[in-house]
Amino acid sequence: MDRKQFEFLENWLTAPGRKPLILRGARQVGKSTLVRLFADRSGRPLAEVDLERHSDLAPAFARNDPAYLLNVLEALPGIGAVGPDGLLFLDEIQSVPEAIAALRYFREDMSGLPVLAAGSLLDFSLADRRTSMPVGRLSYLHMGPMTFTEFLRAVDGPGLASVIDSFELERGVDPALHNRLLDRLRAYFFTGGMPEAVDAYARTRRFREVSAVHNSIVETYREDFPKYVGSRSLPRVVNVFNFAARNVGRKVKFIHFSREDPAAATRDGIELLVMARVLSKVVHSHCNGLPLQAEGDPRVYKLLFMDIGLMNAVCGLGWRAIKGMEEARLVNEGAMAEQFVGQHLQDLLSESPNRELTYWLREGRATNAEVDYVAAFDGRIVPIEVKAGASGGLKSLHQFVAEKDVSVAVRFDAGHPSIQPVCTRVRRAGTQTAVTYRLLSLPLYLVERLPHLLASLPPEEDPPPTAVPPAD
Repeated sequence: MDRKQFEFLENWLTAPGRKPLILRGARQVGKSTLVRLFADRSGRPLAEVDLERHSDLAPAFARNDPAYLLNVLEALPGIGAVGPDGLLFLDEIQSVPEAIAALRYFREDMSGLPVLAAGSLLDFSLADRRTSMPVGRLSYLHMGPMTFTEFLRAVDGPGLASVIDSFELERGVDPALHNRLLDRLRAYFFTGGMPEAVDAYARTRRFREVSAVHNSIVETYREDFPKYVGSRSLPRVVNVFNFAARNVGRKVKFIHFSREDPAAATRDGIELLVMARVLSKVVHSHCNGLPLQAEGDPRVYKLLFMDIGLMNAVCGLGWRAIKGMEEARLVNEGAMAEQFVGQHLQDLLSESPNRELTYWLREGRATNAEVDYVAAFDGRIVPIEVKAGASGGLKSLHQFVAEKDVSVAVRFDAGHPSIQPVCTRVRRAGTQTAVTYRLLSLPLYLVERLPHLLASLPPEEDPPPTAVPPAD
């Protein structure tokens, strides 16, 4: 599990005025495992109640009396005493909506007891107007798949992960380590970050075992669909699920999903899978200021799958195909690199109040431009492209810099890290306009280091201006 998540839980546990904590995330991203590991690490006894198995407890929760409720919970098999030195964990809490409402009374009447909750379809209950939400009385931890550095620690120990954690631009990366990290990146592209899949690879080093886990998880998700779509809409949602995996990073056009189904049905299917956290949207923003989401156009978006390993499994892309791709193809062909970067940007921004991902799109007869992601770090708008090749080929990035007057742009590729001044010209309103900015080029495996590297860039005047070939 992520050290960042453990640190979050430790801070939550010791915070004055602690609130009950809800862990939010898709099925099988490790919410329950994180709580169990945290209880073990902190030396606190864990009282875990699976409300999917005990849905008959709804009347007890509905009384909104924590003292009464604890007497009921302590009588369950295997629970034992629940005290302030332990942790109370209500798993699959969406199965008993009354339990969500009851959390406020733990906060008000029994604040000394640490209470956590989680649920694989929790967002459906939170969005249900019939569920009484204790507004302002809860904390949240958003969880996704394991990141690349977590994967490295699970598979190889701390060695390669520490190369990423300690990387600084002025030192660079040793070529041998760079190649090893790219090799491991391919393994992550196939395995992904679902904890069970990572564990299978770490234990066996056999991709056949990983594929078996992927197939099991995908079937579990498909079995979940009837719980929130019903049997009539099930084929449409399955179609959206499969199509989205094959079209990550492309602007959504409903007619591409199905020529038979009405657009409204396809849109509803997408919204359901977004609510289940199987898919997430990257919404077009005009990017004129912060927050970027304030200028988002909800009608224009592209999709990310929840995990790169599951995405490739649904697409039927095996290890042999990923292993055989040249580095440039690995970045430029298909959606793997864009999914990888987007998945990690979501993790980096998971605790930000404006964590939804955005991108920039300008469509015209002869002036189309698209920047893969636009994110905000420390009050700075940062355009991000996932590409290989020379900076002179980054026409959309040049155009964005010219229009939005930003000073730094980021390119992820398979090359060695660098920072270079870019001086070029773009056509705007029929005239040539000079564009100058700094291009931070990073190998894909350094995406988790991005906030630190942006914060540590030298002042703009430090690097001497050197021209690069102008854009076509």
